[in-house]
Order: sequence, then C-alpha cells, then structure tokens
Amino acid sequence: MGELAASIAHEVNQPLAAVVANAQACTRWLAANPRNDREARNAVDRIVRDANRASEVIARIRGFLRRDDPDRILLHVADVITEVFDMVRDLADRARVSLQFQARSALDPTFIDRVRMQQIVLNLVMNGIEAMSSVGDRPREMLVEAYDDGNENLVIEIRDSGIGFTPDIADRIFDAFYTTKPSGMGMGLSISRSIVESQGGRLWARVNDDFGATFIFSMPIVRAS
Repeated sequence: MGELAASIAHEVNQPLAAVVANAQACTRWLAANPRNDREARNAVDRIVRDANRASEVIARIRGFLRRDDPDRILLHVADVITEVFDMVRDLADRARVSLQFQARSALDPTFIDRVRMQQIVLNLVMNGIEAMSSVGDRPREMLVEAYDDGNENLVIEIRDSGIGFTPDIADRIFDAFYTTKPSGMGMGLSISRSIVESQGGRLWARVNDDFGATFIFSMPIVRAS
C-alpha cells in the first residue's frame, strides 16, 4: 500500500507542479508593464494541458491496477518525445539544459499507448535534468535517440551529461524507494520500469564513458496491419 501511495504521489506531482509554475508565470505576465496577454494566454493553455495530463495519469494508474490492456493508437514516437520536451521546456531552460532529439533510423508510425509512453520518457528526462543540476564544469546536454533495432523493437535512449552513478548500483536504482537524491522519492525509475515491462519491454541503464548516464528502454513494435 505504501508503494502504491508513493507511486500515485510521484506521478501526479509532476503535472501539478507544472500547473503551479505556469500559474505563477501567468501572474507575472499579467503584472508586467506593459502586461503581456499573449504569454499569459500561453501559460493558461499550459495549465489546461497539465491539468488534463494529471487526469490522464490517474486514469492510467487506475487502468494499470485493473490490468487493462494498453490504449494504443497509431503515432510517430517523435511526436510523443516532442510533447515531453514541450512539457519540460521551461524547467530545462531554467536549469540551462539543452534538449535534442534524433531518430537514428527511419521510424514508421507504430501503435503506442501515448500516456504510458509519455510518462516513461518524462520520468527519464526529468531524472536526467535533475542529474545535471549540480554540473558546472561542462555543458548540460540531453540527447534522446529513437531507433528500430532490427528485431521488431522500438528503442529509446536518454543520454545526459550529469553526475552519473557507480556501476554497482545499476540495478538498485530501479528499486522502489531507492534514491541518491536528497529530496527524491525513489519512485520514478521504478514506475518507468513497471510500465515498460507491462508492455513486454525492458529498461536498463549504463554509465557513459565521459560524463553522465544513459537510460535505455525497448518495447515491441506494434505495426499497422
């Protein structure tokens, strides 16, 4: 029960934190002299988007507990990653993190559970941004790559230039409540692995040769018939 409660708190906290941040931004734009109505409207649009995302997350958790089948629709994975980048853009800008996406191979549309895929990528991207928060001697860069591995698997890699981790904890970092962050809950990676595995995939991590870490997950490609 404690793990379930922590999971729900972690998943809902992200969109709610974004709602608060955008509400504060909206207030600043309206109080500016002259006030900026266009930016204020953009902030309100983001508030609506993130509130809807919180609702989608709750619905996904409910479905996950009921063991519902994934709600797959035909999508380009690049569109899902772009949506995640849009969600974290303000946070990344404040953290001085550059975000890049690259398709390593040609990717056809595939049937994807948009909310679940979005949540996996979001958790891993947020994890990478936080891992770079204390970096001051090199650029803070994140590269997300997607490709078909040739064995009917979609693979996504999220590489950061953060502090990384020691190889001996490569598996422990996916355990519930395990965290190396002072204020972390230790749920993001555990939740992400559970979602990936529920769709027949796997999630793992490796330490980069230079700086930071790379988190990789693969899932079977479900093609249009």
